[in-house]
Amino acid sequence: MPVDFLSDDQVSRYGRFAAEPTPGELEQFFRLDVPGLEAARSKRSPANRLGFTVLWGSVRMLGVFPTEDLAVVPAVVVRFAAEQLGVEASEWAGYGVRKQSRYEHAWEIRDAFGYREFGEAEQEVRAFLAARVWASVEGPRALFDRAVVWLVDNRVLLPGITTLTRLVAETRAQELAELYRTLDEAVPSELRQAMRELLKVPPGKRVSELERLRTGPVRVSGTAMREALDRAREVRALGAGRVEMGGVPSARMAALARYGLGSKAPTLRDLEETRKTATMLATVRHLETASVDDALDLLDVLMGSRLLARAERIGREEKLKSLPKLKKAAGRVAKAVEVLLGTAPATLDGEAVSVLDAWEAIEKVVPRAKLAEALSVIAECVPDGDGDEDAEWRAALASRYGTVRGFIRLLVDTVDFGAVEAGAPVVKALKQLPHLVGQRKVAASEVDQQLVTGSWRRLVFANPDVEPGCVEKAAYSFCVLEHLHRALRRRDVFARDGDRWGDPRAKLLAGDRWETAEPTVLTALGLEAEPAAHLAELASALHGAYHQVVAGLPTNSAVTVKDGKLQLDRLGPAPEPNLMPAFRQLANSMLPKVDFPELLLEVAELTGMTTAFTHISGADPHMDDFEVSVCALLLAEACNVGLTPVAKPNVPALTRARLVQVDQGYLRAETISAANGMLIGAQAKVDIVRAWGGGLVASADGVRFTVPVQTIHAGYSPLYFGLRKKGATWLNVVNDQVMGLGGVVVPGTLRDSLFILDALLGRDGGPKPETVVTDTASYSDIVFGLFAICGYQFSPRIADISDARLWRTHASADYGPLQEVSRHTVRLDRVRAHWGDMLRVAGSLTLGEVRGHDLIRMLSRDGRPTGLGDAFAHYGRIFKTLHLLQFISDDGYRRMIGKQLNITEARHRLARRIFFGQRGELRQNYREGMEDQLGALGLALNAVVLWNSLYLDRAAKQLAADGFPVTDDLLARLSPLQFDHINFLGRYAFFRPQEAGRRPLREPSTGGEDDGER
Repeated sequence: MPVDFLSDDQVSRYGRFAAEPTPGELEQFFRLDVPGLEAARSKRSPANRLGFTVLWGSVRMLGVFPTEDLAVVPAVVVRFAAEQLGVEASEWAGYGVRKQSRYEHAWEIRDAFGYREFGEAEQEVRAFLAARVWASVEGPRALFDRAVVWLVDNRVLLPGITTLTRLVAETRAQELAELYRTLDEAVPSELRQAMRELLKVPPGKRVSELERLRTGPVRVSGTAMREALDRAREVRALGAGRVEMGGVPSARMAALARYGLGSKAPTLRDLEETRKTATMLATVRHLETASVDDALDLLDVLMGSRLLARAERIGREEKLKSLPKLKKAAGRVAKAVEVLLGTAPATLDGEAVSVLDAWEAIEKVVPRAKLAEALSVIAECVPDGDGDEDAEWRAALASRYGTVRGFIRLLVDTVDFGAVEAGAPVVKALKQLPHLVGQRKVAASEVDQQLVTGSWRRLVFANPDVEPGCVEKAAYSFCVLEHLHRALRRRDVFARDGDRWGDPRAKLLAGDRWETAEPTVLTALGLEAEPAAHLAELASALHGAYHQVVAGLPTNSAVTVKDGKLQLDRLGPAPEPNLMPAFRQLANSMLPKVDFPELLLEVAELTGMTTAFTHISGADPHMDDFEVSVCALLLAEACNVGLTPVAKPNVPALTRARLVQVDQGYLRAETISAANGMLIGAQAKVDIVRAWGGGLVASADGVRFTVPVQTIHAGYSPLYFGLRKKGATWLNVVNDQVMGLGGVVVPGTLRDSLFILDALLGRDGGPKPETVVTDTASYSDIVFGLFAICGYQFSPRIADISDARLWRTHASADYGPLQEVSRHTVRLDRVRAHWGDMLRVAGSLTLGEVRGHDLIRMLSRDGRPTGLGDAFAHYGRIFKTLHLLQFISDDGYRRMIGKQLNITEARHRLARRIFFGQRGELRQNYREGMEDQLGALGLALNAVVLWNSLYLDRAAKQLAADGFPVTDDLLARLSPLQFDHINFLGRYAFFRPQEAGRRPLREPSTGGEDDGER
């Protein structure tokens, strides 16, 4: 069987030294243990002792004995082995004199150290691969690598490469066939036939029924809401959710669904029968959840932007219109009251002033009719005891009853709502609403009067157009829907069939699952099940930090305490070394000029990133010039120019048909993420990058994009997108090595802090950051607590320190000048009471069981934290105070925060330069499309950063070799975020680099055109 699914790299390193072993690998595989040392010393000649040791280490590392050609063994291995034995490395040449000795030594090592021939372990390897195929979505290349690692770890000698390749291919095919058969047998005949019908195009239609069902809503209207609910109901009626899965892992079902969602109906129709049934089953089951989530996404946007926001705007306009009338009426009443207050209670004779006398005096200033009219105006404009400031917009909202009336019953019938105790009354009222809407009159006794609060009471119960004892249906319906909207957002109400709108509490680790995961979670986070010691350590650290800061206040002229508030002077610019401007100019001017397509191809060649782009079916690519097609698509997405500028009808890898095929089959969020991880790893190996940081500091911030197309995944913000325009935010995380670690797409401008934790926990690669920097708007006490318990130091930039509140754990401690600003005490007892649940939350977050933004919303209700949220808030206040104390006392800490945020801002400028097409607007209708395109932009950004870093490293080394005094302090100030030397415009030609990473540097220049990032 051919080995065509293997990459050239896999073939070249199979059983061979692909490169010189690292110092760590030498220690791991070639450091002799006691039995190995004894066996080596038993050989007579130094050459045999050295040869035996090299063979012993080689089989431990590679799984084979290099007995045929000793030249393949790197010299560093021979030297390492010789040093252990106390012999000369030159003895290695003598080991090749008698070939039989090598085989004898290999047999001896095999027998003495428990190595087996492949045939003896073949069934074990098959079982291992079968388990991997069943439980994961790895392609044949990844399975091949897994098999090699398993063989080496289990002391099984590697077979010929064709033998192992055949085994991988056969096992994968057999297990996938068994998977398809298992799912096919579980599907009832009626469902099987119904799913077949979905692949057909109905008469008079242009697309298949499957394509119609997997197309989510984009318009925001009551009609679109009805259509979205009809879609969800139709998908659920197929009954795929009731099929027992027979133990098929969720990862496998997700992979099948991904293939079904990404393939055209004719492709699915042509699949083998069992695979077709399995794929359609997974696809329809996924659509059951996705359609509910899409419907509730639309409800959220409809209520938030089209109904509530518009009603609030109308309410504000009406309020503004009423101000002149109110001002005039208030003036009349003021005159009357002034007369009344100026009238003595009795005459000089002691006779009491009558009411008639008082009215006579008032009417000389304000006629009684005018005063009554003024009081009427005030009563109309000013809320009464049951009213509030929302009366105007709620009245305007009730007037739009026709928008929601048509889908209320459908909403209740389609979505299976669940609720916690706080949301139960809302769900109960919602389920009664269709019955009430159908009645001509609704009695007040039929509605939940506890939900009708504030200005809703007057609108619901005191409408003059409704009979006494009855309620205004439109107002009551909107009252319930407003409560539902708020409860859904904080997940007090949730969709049992949903994912994004599901119950985050149900996803938390609990019971046996938590007992199993708890030891691993506690070890990873450095925490203990009993919090006493941990909290005592934090209290001591906080107490010590106060005293340290107080002791430094006399010499810290930047901070003062005035009127019980902190004041902090702004930091000036950090001084640069005298040689820095010249060094920056010289190094930047040496960067080669390059076209963007060539840059992408060069990075792909250096990193092998295109191997991460596997097919949605799990197969690896088998196309000629696949790298060219992928890089062209990445450019089209990242530059926002579409396929037309990159398609070339006379180049097979760049024809439109080929690009569409690769786009639909290979480019998606998970493959882009995997490729990005390869770039992050490559960046960390560049020498100059070590001067920038170790990857342990990261910052999170968002880039805003206007979205001019119809979509429910964008929001309004006049500040960022302009008046009545929608947009989305790409929240991305960047480490101090200037690499993007990943990001998430946020509709509109929702608070970034709700999503930062998700972006961090779902990062594409690199070490886990220890410090996370954000801007001021991203922090709250609960956020501090969640970040801390997950192992992150949260370090937001504080714009106005005077609003900050310091907390203490020692209530009676005297903190001198900081005493007035640290009056509030952390309640450690509340943290202790909820510690077990806090650990479960941390474990569920770090293991990916639940999303951070869902939890943060769940931990507070109407601006007030829940019990668990309060515990997180108090826990977070310790870390917030430690951060604030360091912020006011350590200039280096403040500069680190500012420097990291400057990196993020510079990276965003580069992102804008790359994403220049279509006026820089994001023209994607669906969330997945936004994520894929912005993921491609992030990958392209990292490619530019890596390419610049490689050539800056070469330039710095060249300058050092030419005599320039290059220091780490100078290197730390170079930036790979420049782009003047890169051409992003014009017609794109994709030529492979002759020697990746070795373009000639330009001659250094002390002034002129290429002077860094803009």
